[in-house]
Amino acid sequence: MYIYNVTLNIEDSIHEDWVNWMKEVHIPDVLATGMFLESRFCQVMVQEEQGITYSIQYKVKDLETLEAYQKEHAGRLQAEHTERYRDKFVAFRTILRVEDESEA
Repeated sequence: MYIYNVTLNIEDSIHEDWVNWMKEVHIPDVLATGMFLESRFCQVMVQEEQGITYSIQYKVKDLETLEAYQKEHAGRLQAEHTERYRDKFVAFRTILRVEDESEA
């Protein structure tokens, strides 16, 4: 089992709109690809000089499924996000391997 983790720092000026759009549009669109088992939307509890940081975690059964998502869907979904919030966020992505599935 793996987690595809997207960490984003969002400017304060668009924070509320971004949270609503993520919950109502983007995350449901990612899940609608059928590639992920579930998602988590988490605020990172660190004091930032500016903006607010979030971690969006998508649980995926194997790396092959994640690769298929990246090839077939990620570009379009990331482009939609970038177009809507251009220059208002910083993001990076990591892949986590779940060692103890009971804690996932």
